[in-house]
Amino acid sequence: MGTVAKVIPQPVIPKVAPREDLNPFRIAQIQFDMAAEFLKIDSGLRQILRTPKRVMEVSIPIKLDNGQVKVFVGYRVQHNTARGPAKGGIRYHPNLTLDEVKALASWMTWKTATVNIPYGGAKGGVICDAKRMSRSELERLTRRFTYEISPILGPERDIPAPDVATDGQTMAWMMDTYSMLTGEAALGSVTGKPISLGGSEGRADATARGLLFALEEACKVKKISLRGASVAVQGYGNVGSAVARILFEKKAKIVALSDSRGGVANPRGIDPLKAYRYKERAGTVVGMPGASRISSEDLLALKCDILVPAALENAITLHNADQVKAKIVAEGANGPTTPHADEVLTRKGIFVIPDILANAGGVAVSYFEWAQNLQGTHWQDTEVNQRLDSVMRRAFNDVYMAMRKHRTHSRAAAYVLAVSRVTEAMLVRGLFP
Repeated sequence: MGTVAKVIPQPVIPKVAPREDLNPFRIAQIQFDMAAEFLKIDSGLRQILRTPKRVMEVSIPIKLDNGQVKVFVGYRVQHNTARGPAKGGIRYHPNLTLDEVKALASWMTWKTATVNIPYGGAKGGVICDAKRMSRSELERLTRRFTYEISPILGPERDIPAPDVATDGQTMAWMMDTYSMLTGEAALGSVTGKPISLGGSEGRADATARGLLFALEEACKVKKISLRGASVAVQGYGNVGSAVARILFEKKAKIVALSDSRGGVANPRGIDPLKAYRYKERAGTVVGMPGASRISSEDLLALKCDILVPAALENAITLHNADQVKAKIVAEGANGPTTPHADEVLTRKGIFVIPDILANAGGVAVSYFEWAQNLQGTHWQDTEVNQRLDSVMRRAFNDVYMAMRKHRTHSRAAAYVLAVSRVTEAMLVRGLFP
């Protein structure tokens, strides 16, 4: 600790705010490049690490309920497999792009390395509006998509999981389809499955619970008590609703929630269970009794102790970063903060728990599920949560020590840690042929 540490080169913010490039893959590459520059990675190896290993685009023709045939477009991207089989979710979204999938795959590589589990990074998805599709249409879509990408899937190759607009049922269809194609049970071919099909206890809340463990450590750093802390959650979906509920159980005060249609706020607190039940009936939290309406943009600017962006990418940009008043930003979503915004938050003294750490609980318990499937065992939820607690707190400590050692902000420290681990694996493996 006595040596003078080098400072990671940071993006320079001009005095006149530039037009930010919000392409998620270019943002992911900027984040990687900062760490690669600091680590002085060889240019050839740098090219390998910033480029996806494999990109697959598939055509998915299915018959809709009305008898018409519609062709959807799907993707599966494997970014890197140096540390283990590719791992990553499947998302269904009408605005999905290939660059978004590439970015998410690369973030998965760094995420699994940050929490030090033996996976590489992948991601996939289909351009569709799942909310407007029937259950039978979604099943046909999922099964055909699985068939089309099956040549690169497998328990030792690439293991999908749920993401935006997909869930345990989606994974059950994927596993069954893959099993039919291979003639094997193949429980380990996907994770996030229902318990009845080899899913893990604790998987449903894993991302939120992992975020809690990291947040408790961040609160120690910032000397904030989680009990009574005010929390705003942007994105009241699978992750956001679970985060709100778990923090509420820890006696934190949920002061604002939002979803794709808008948000609600109450400085005296919102019961997340009531909000969840209202959203199940109304399709949104907007309009729920006992809370005033706000926009998702306004939610980000609320004065609170903890802000949890749990929606999609690019929520906090150079345009609005200066308005953020939270003491801690815990990234439940992937890529919610741009590189320029990172610098603004750092200047303001806001502690950011970066996505590749904060929301890694999901992939950690996915790893537990996979391990249980391969071993033919089943762990109780207490054991799963204990193991997750250990993984997340150790990872937070590794990132925090890197912050102090390199005198930089949390995201840069997490990337230096993750990229160094993947680089070491690449160098030990060597280059084939």
